[in-house]
Amino acid sequence: MALRVLILGGTAEASALAGGAVAAGHDVLTSLAGRTSRPALPAGRVRIGGFGGPEGLAAFLDAERIDALVDATHPFAATISANAERACRLRPTPRLMLLRPAWTRQDGDRWLDAGDMAEAARLLPAGARVFLAVGRQELDAFAGRPDTWFLLRVVDPPEAPPPLARHELVLGRGPFRLEDELALLARHRIGWIVAKNAGGEGSGAKLAAARRLGLPVVMVRRPGPPPGPRVPSAEGALDWLAALPPPHA
Repeated sequence: MALRVLILGGTAEASALAGGAVAAGHDVLTSLAGRTSRPALPAGRVRIGGFGGPEGLAAFLDAERIDALVDATHPFAATISANAERACRLRPTPRLMLLRPAWTRQDGDRWLDAGDMAEAARLLPAGARVFLAVGRQELDAFAGRPDTWFLLRVVDPPEAPPPLARHELVLGRGPFRLEDELALLARHRIGWIVAKNAGGEGSGAKLAAARRLGLPVVMVRRPGPPPGPRVPSAEGALDWLAALPPPHA
């Protein structure tokens, strides 16, 4: 039985799920935050932009007669995940989190754990040259480190200059190859990396490069997910959709 499925997307897993759900005959709508100017569009219908908090999302679920919601956003998208959990209680809707596994230490890794971005900034030594792989939304935490040089990689050029005294911007869209990451780190004489523990293969090459070069990595822990069922893959989410009861006529 076909379901009307809302996917909160923006990840490779969300795109894979959308393709599989469309192939299974579901009516799929993927919502993207709209933070990049040319996003890769998944199968099915797509909307771009926010909902206006949990109440706005609940109203959207009702207006669109959504049968199931899959939160396949980035593991650090804590606000939208919390809003989705609240919205699916306001307008009772089956909800699943598609949350890819976190990265784990491997032999040769030199990780320093950080609970948040502020702690990550404090862990960097004075004079370090740092590949800051945390996204544009997190840069303010490092604004108080004028003694540190930062390399930033972004998909789109920022509208405003980053709040960092010493930095350089490069443009790039993953997935990235190990060879490219090694060349990037060597070209900019990087001595440290700061990364979110996002998991996944698309951005993991920088960690493999750090491991090969013996570079320390400040790894920022994920926020805790809201309560509710979770699966680690698009295949698991498709199985969950297949097990849902048919929608009411």
